[in-house]
Amino acid sequence: MIKKNIFLSIFIILSIFLSNQTVFAEKKLKVVSTVSPITNIVYNIGGNKIALHGIIPEGMDSHTFEPVPSDVKYIAEADLIILNGLNLETPTEKLAKSMSKKEAQVLKLGNNTITKNEWLFDFSFPEDKGEPNPHLWLNVAYAMKYAELIRDKLTELNPENRDYYKKNAQKFLKKLEQLDKTIFTAVKTIPQKNRKLLTYHDSWAYFAKRYGMTVIGAIQPSDFAEPLPKVIAAIIDQLKKENVPAIFGSEVFPSKIEKQIAREVKIKHITTLRDDDLPGKICTKEHTYIGMMLDNMKNMIPALGGNADAFSAIDPSNVIED
Repeated sequence: MIKKNIFLSIFIILSIFLSNQTVFAEKKLKVVSTVSPITNIVYNIGGNKIALHGIIPEGMDSHTFEPVPSDVKYIAEADLIILNGLNLETPTEKLAKSMSKKEAQVLKLGNNTITKNEWLFDFSFPEDKGEPNPHLWLNVAYAMKYAELIRDKLTELNPENRDYYKKNAQKFLKKLEQLDKTIFTAVKTIPQKNRKLLTYHDSWAYFAKRYGMTVIGAIQPSDFAEPLPKVIAAIIDQLKKENVPAIFGSEVFPSKIEKQIAREVKIKHITTLRDDDLPGKICTKEHTYIGMMLDNMKNMIPALGGNADAFSAIDPSNVIED
C-alpha cells in the first residue's frame, strides 16, 4: 500500500511538472502587424515561435482602415506591434497607443529604414501635406531592411529563440537578394523610353527610384477620391506626349477611369498591380510577399516591352514550412 502511494505521488508530481513545462513551451510572443506584405515578412522571420495576427484584411485600403472592436483584444494583449509607420496606419497607431499594455513595444519599420531626407513626396502624397509616400516595401532593398529590423526586435524580446530567428532571416534575405537582382535584370530589358509608370494609386515611388524607372503620374489624387475631369484630360495629354505603352491599376482601388484613359490614349491597361494584397489563396506558395512582387513584375515588365522570363527561377514560397 505504501509503495502504491509512493508511485501515485511520483506520478502526480511528474504530471504537474510536465503540464507546467507544456504550458511554458507553448507560451509565444504575441505579435500584431498591419498590411499583409509586412505580416508575411514577419511570419518568415518569426515562424512558429510567435503568435502572429495581421489586423488589416487583404484588399482593404490601409490608409483609411479603421480597426474593428475584435482587433482591440489583439492589440491589448500584444507584446509587439509592428507598423509600417510613416503615417500609413494612423488609426491603428492611435489605438495601439491607447489600448496596448504598458510593456508592449511598437516597431515602426518605415521610420527606422529611411531618414526624413529620404522621404519621397509625389502626386498622391504632396509635400505640402507633410506626409511622405509610405510604400517602402515595394523596394526590395527596403523589404530586406524590414526583415532585419524584425529579426533584431524578435531577438531582443525573445532571446531564447535567437538562433531560430537568425536562421530564418538568413534564408529569407537570400531569397530577397535574388529577387532584387532579378528585378534589376528584368528592368534593363525594357526599352529606356518605356521605363515610365503611371498608376492609379501612387505606391511605386521607392520601387522606381531603386530600379531606374520614372513615375510620371498617378490617377488618384491626394484625398483618395476620383480625379476631376480637368485632371483626367491632363493625364491623357501627358500620356500621349510621353508615349507610354501601358497604365496600371490597383487591386485595392478599382476604377473605371483607368479604362477610360487607356481607351482614349489607345494603350494597354493592366488592371492589377498589388501593394497591399497577396496573390493566390491563403496557404498557397504564391500567397507571400515574394509572390506579390513576382506577380507585379510578370504584369509590369512585359506590358512595358520587357522580358520577365528570369522571374520563373524564383520560388515564391515562405522559408517557414506551414
